[in-house]
Amino acid sequence: MRFFLPINRHIMNIIKSSIFLLLGFLISCSNEKKLIKRPNVVWLVAEDLGLYIPSFGDSTISTPNLSRLADEGVRYTNVYSVSGVCSPSRASIVTGMYPTSIGAHHMRTLSQQPEAKKKGLINYEVVTPPQVKMVSQILREKGYYCTNNKKEDYQFYKSITAWDESSIFAHWRNRANDQNFFSIFNFGVTHESNLWDPWYRHFDLEPFPPKRGIGKWWEQFAGIEKPLYIPDSIQISVPPYLPTNDIVKRDMKRMYSNIIEMDKKVGLILGQLEEDNLLESTIVVFYTDHGGPLPREKRLLYDSGIKVPMIIRFPNQFRSGEIDDRLISFVDFAPTLLSMVNISIPEYHQGQAFEGNYKSNKQRQYIYAAADRFDEHYDMIRAVRDKRYKYLKNFKPEKPYYLPLKYREKMDSMQELIRMNQNGQLDNVQSQWFRDRKPVEELFDTYSDPFELFNLADDPKYSNKLNELRNRCANWMSEINDKGTIPEEELINTFWPNKMQPNTSSPIIDKVGDSLIVTCHTEGANIGYKYYGKDMEPWKGWRPYLNPIRIEEGMHIEFRAHRLGYSVSEKVIYLDES
Repeated sequence: MRFFLPINRHIMNIIKSSIFLLLGFLISCSNEKKLIKRPNVVWLVAEDLGLYIPSFGDSTISTPNLSRLADEGVRYTNVYSVSGVCSPSRASIVTGMYPTSIGAHHMRTLSQQPEAKKKGLINYEVVTPPQVKMVSQILREKGYYCTNNKKEDYQFYKSITAWDESSIFAHWRNRANDQNFFSIFNFGVTHESNLWDPWYRHFDLEPFPPKRGIGKWWEQFAGIEKPLYIPDSIQISVPPYLPTNDIVKRDMKRMYSNIIEMDKKVGLILGQLEEDNLLESTIVVFYTDHGGPLPREKRLLYDSGIKVPMIIRFPNQFRSGEIDDRLISFVDFAPTLLSMVNISIPEYHQGQAFEGNYKSNKQRQYIYAAADRFDEHYDMIRAVRDKRYKYLKNFKPEKPYYLPLKYREKMDSMQELIRMNQNGQLDNVQSQWFRDRKPVEELFDTYSDPFELFNLADDPKYSNKLNELRNRCANWMSEINDKGTIPEEELINTFWPNKMQPNTSSPIIDKVGDSLIVTCHTEGANIGYKYYGKDMEPWKGWRPYLNPIRIEEGMHIEFRAHRLGYSVSEKVIYLDES
């Protein structure tokens, strides 16, 4: 006897829907597998830019190329730098480690301002732990052609094996054959300095890449100022922490004009990918190195200083038009880059992959950020943020919020803020930044208070959230061995004993059978080599030495070794005389 259970139409619809969902999932998985096989990757990096673009809610100007990228890609709406300034942020991006964990948290180490040198600071390189590599080194070791155009600024000089080329001429088009590539393009046009020295903007729009041998290309732009692209008819929305007057508005018009020029460069590079028939085999990532360039933005740990826009366009417009609100930190960029090209993630990375084959199964609950020395002025602030609440721990509450940095004071709107503050012309919100002291703790509800103006740390209603984020801050600092409490001169001596840079030992060449085996006594050193005649163009980087090299008749090959933070070794030459 057979028994039949009646199935109504509602149940049938559920079954059909489930089948469609399953099919959709399988198709999605199939698409994802295609994406991670071995894509090219291009990073488009704007400097000193917050959320001042239409794709992230600011409709003041039109950025057609970024808008196209957003339409064809994924917008990530909760991305945060580990610092409000560039050098520590870049150190984190290229190493996958928090700057405070490796001693790269002071701005900056390689080129101290005169005022900092007067205090006894020297130019020095951060010495990373021996296992640490720049992420581009790992990619090159896996066969990728890696280029950087053109900013470095990592708190240490690049590894000799980090890039196939790092210069204004660097481009994926310089690679051989159909080699996979990773290319970074940095857009200096949006840097804060271009609010008062806009001649710099010109060379960002030169034919790209320029021809080699152009000499001192910057001299042709000296003293030239380009016009503003923002007509008077456009309404400028001034943040509440800045006064709404003509001086501030003019700086903001300059900022928006710089963004327009940056957008043109984005379009140029997207066009080159299309010309080369590479767009649909390339993951294109747009982000900025930290928040905005205006006063109370850059260098601070408020969202105006650390929250950034990020767009990722996957091949074939996979996930096009999506908005992803997961918490993402700059420390996640290196592991995610490796994950997206199907390379396993080193154990020392402190971030987690948010895309790709090695994507983390757990979403972030918190992001972290730090502020320490800026030029000659010391401070120490740590920040923890979940999706809604921001916690700040001020370790030097006796210090004022505002630090009188000569570099920043070249900005007209900064000078105007100082003048108005001295004359008592700022309102209660605008004058907050100039308070003489800071509270030990700050807590902000970023949903109701996006500009972080109203401290809730003393409100009993928020005591549980305060305790949660306070404990998370302390635990994070302990977990990463935060070096912020170490005096900088002492820290320098741990890197460079007696303020003398350690040297990388010269490579040792052993001829074993018909092969060359090359080693180095310096722990953590990477070995690079060049074939004489074949690789000797000065712009070509050193090939990473990974395996014994087979000896060929008449071979002439040069080797060097380098550990990050150490000086580069002397050259060692092998010349076959058989």
